[in-house]
Amino acid sequence: MKRLLNSIITRIKGEPYKLDENIPNSFLIKLCFLKLGQLWRGFWTRQHFKRKNKGKRVFIGKHVKIECKKKISCGKGVTIGDYTYINALCKGGVRIGNNVSIGRKCSIECTGVLRNLGESLTIGNNVGIAENSFIGVRGQVYIGDNCIFGPNVKIHSENHIFTCTNVPIKLQGEQRKGVRIEEDCWIGSGAIILDGVHIGKGSIIAAGAVVNKDVESYTIVGGVPAKLIRHREELESPVESD
Repeated sequence: MKRLLNSIITRIKGEPYKLDENIPNSFLIKLCFLKLGQLWRGFWTRQHFKRKNKGKRVFIGKHVKIECKKKISCGKGVTIGDYTYINALCKGGVRIGNNVSIGRKCSIECTGVLRNLGESLTIGNNVGIAENSFIGVRGQVYIGDNCIFGPNVKIHSENHIFTCTNVPIKLQGEQRKGVRIEEDCWIGSGAIILDGVHIGKGSIIAAGAVVNKDVESYTIVGGVPAKLIRHREELESPVESD
């Protein structure tokens, strides 16, 4: 059974995949029925996405709520976990790549107030976003290929203007520089990424960090506010011996 599932998952993901040998078959059978249910819900949901999504496999969990579905385009093998909320109402729409996993109870909110719609959200291929994460798409948000997010990650792509003390902050408008996360980044659990931040390729954000300035490629940062911990060492990929 595991061999068959390995073959199916590899075909869906487009890259080699091997299940842990310690997983009992009873769990795998239950998981198969769960995925079939998600696939069925995904079949009906994707009919309301942009036309080019027709025929692509999308797995949708229970109690998922998606607003403005026609603003969404997505690749194959996308999974949206139970109780996730997506409000896709924005100027440029939401683009989700292949093999993206959005965990349980995540929230993607593209527009907070109708007087000023959000910009756009792009999520690359093979991105994993863990449960309870929040992406606020006021400014433009870009997440590159092969990024992984721990639980409870927050992205805020807007700042309130507060220069005048005699005018309520909520009436002074907003500043939207956007957030850009390049490919192959690891965002640790509970990290918060603020507006205007550009995170370079291959970077690691430590758990609980608050990132309020740009992060260089291949660096590790952490703390409040986040500061450089060290640069990643350039090592060759591990190769299994024969």
